[in-house]
Amino acid sequence: MSVEPKGRKRRAKPPAAPAGTDTPLTATALRRVAEARMHHRAAAVDVLQLPALPTEAAAADAAVGRLRLLHELQVHQVELELQNEELQRARNALETEVARYTDLYDFAPVGYVTLDRGGTITQVNLAGAGLLGSERGRLTGKRFAAFLGDADRRAFGSFLPRVFDSDTPQTCELALQDALQAGAAARWVLVKAARVDSGPDSARECRLVMTDIGALKQTAQALHEAQEGMARSHAQLEHIAHFDGLTQLPNRTLLADRLQQALLQSQRRGLGLAVAYLDLDGFKPVNDSHGHAVGDQLLVTVAQRMRQALREGDTLARIGGDEFVALLVDLDHALECAPVLARLLQAAAATVTVGSAVLQVSASIGVTLYPHDGADADLLLRHADQAMYLAKQAGRNRHHFFDVARDAAVATQRESLVRVQLALARHEFVLHYQPRVDMQTGEVTGAEALIRWLHPERGLLLPAAFLQITDEHPFSIVLGEWVVASALAQLAAWQAVGLRISVSVNVGALQLQQADFASRLQALLAAQPDVEPARLTLEVLETHALQDITHISAVMRACQKLGVRFALDDFGTGYASLTYLKRLPADQLKIDQSFVLHMTDDPDDLAIVQSVIGLAGAFHRQVVAEGVETAAQGTRLLQLGCVQAQGHGIARAMAAAELPAWADAWRAQAAWTAWNAAPAQEPGAATAGHSGKTTP
Repeated sequence: MSVEPKGRKRRAKPPAAPAGTDTPLTATALRRVAEARMHHRAAAVDVLQLPALPTEAAAADAAVGRLRLLHELQVHQVELELQNEELQRARNALETEVARYTDLYDFAPVGYVTLDRGGTITQVNLAGAGLLGSERGRLTGKRFAAFLGDADRRAFGSFLPRVFDSDTPQTCELALQDALQAGAAARWVLVKAARVDSGPDSARECRLVMTDIGALKQTAQALHEAQEGMARSHAQLEHIAHFDGLTQLPNRTLLADRLQQALLQSQRRGLGLAVAYLDLDGFKPVNDSHGHAVGDQLLVTVAQRMRQALREGDTLARIGGDEFVALLVDLDHALECAPVLARLLQAAAATVTVGSAVLQVSASIGVTLYPHDGADADLLLRHADQAMYLAKQAGRNRHHFFDVARDAAVATQRESLVRVQLALARHEFVLHYQPRVDMQTGEVTGAEALIRWLHPERGLLLPAAFLQITDEHPFSIVLGEWVVASALAQLAAWQAVGLRISVSVNVGALQLQQADFASRLQALLAAQPDVEPARLTLEVLETHALQDITHISAVMRACQKLGVRFALDDFGTGYASLTYLKRLPADQLKIDQSFVLHMTDDPDDLAIVQSVIGLAGAFHRQVVAEGVETAAQGTRLLQLGCVQAQGHGIARAMAAAELPAWADAWRAQAAWTAWNAAPAQEPGAATAGHSGKTTP
């Protein structure tokens, strides 16, 4: 049995497991220990298998014991070596993690700062040092508050205790001062701080996480400035939209809004208001002679004076050019606005000095009062404007109140005119005809065309119900031409059935005054070529003929050249002299019915009738009596030498279709046909009296 000699070399240290091996360290160590144990068992077996000598038994046992001891020592040594390797690997991994954490800490994009309870910096990363504006190595031991301004230093003094006393993170915003660059702009940071609750310094330190919000602050500031700029721009646009650029008074838009609000307030409070429309008198000559710059300065000065003349709560607006509107609110009664109107007139009329020029204008003011004038806002302005023009017509430098009753009448007139125009378009007008007869012979000599309105709701309307609506309006010309055209067409229709009479048509003054009256009449005659122009008689009121006798005479002569006849209607009601009668080329005189009606019992009317008949004979004119109601009137007219008449005593006006049958059936009064004129008439009068007779 061999014994290991002394001084045997120790087993070499097993190599460490390569880094990154996938085999766990514990498994490797166990395997190596197991291999060592099997090696020493094999060695012991080899020794035991040698032939044993008696003297060597004890020595063999001792050798086995030593081998076992040596085996145990070697196994223990291997285990220690393996443990050392395990510890080294753990140390290496820890150092790697520490280095990684340090890199993450140092190069983090946010600043980390560790403070003790007194606010002293104990640790800081690179980003934190950059935010504090100092080198990292110089920050440890410095107070964090040294990097803050006075206001933030006081705020941080109360913030830090809250961090140590709270179990939840605390946040605040701070402005850090740059320690390296005096006067540099502060850096705004968002600070999130929490107490450190692990490690040997637990509850004695806190850690700040600082995020640079300078860009956000700049963006917020820029946004705030942009919002302020937009607000200013909006205010400027609002001002431009609601105020006059020259006088800085409210413009038409703002006036409309204030007027609407004032109307609502007036309704709630039961108080009145006045709308005063002002126009400066004489401003245009100033503007033309001195230039727009002087005119503008005049407007500004007058506007300021007029605004000062108003009461608190009133509004003065410029609505364009030299026109202004004053809104006077909370009026207990209409007279309350009178002093304000007087002050406005005085302010407008005061002299204004612009440079070397001394200027003066005045104002014409139209006023309407609400609720007496119960119109809406737009109509109130329009009514005040209308009243202003009346103030100008009355002499300027004064005020004029809007007449609600007169305006209502005008509005009614306007509406009625529209309805009359619509009636013509809808063919609602018709002509009725009142026969004209020769009382002595019993013959029907003609008829007067009288217009009627077949109103769909009110029935048949006489001319008095609507003709005054069209007086002095251009529509009267249109309606008059329709009457002439319809009468000519009816003459043609009667002629076709054997009734040959003349028709007289009333012509208005405005129609007769048209320069093209004769040419238009010629066109109407041409439209009925089968009708002789002499069968048409145009009746002109005596009062209308006297308005412009020269022009009317010329028109009458031009029409007479076409073959048309003329009659002076309602003769005796005007103030015609014999000269006028001589100058007017009328073919016929019509005695007004007001004289005929009472001629049998009123000597004055009888004298007038007798005079007209005498004038007709003297000037060789036909004469027709209107308004014959009784047989006695007819007889008296015959005695005076007037044989042609019309009136209700003969026949009322009738539809055109009825007249032929009536003409066939009509017979004159026996007293008329039996009467023979005792006195001999003037040749002209007798001829005129029977002229135009036709057989029925």
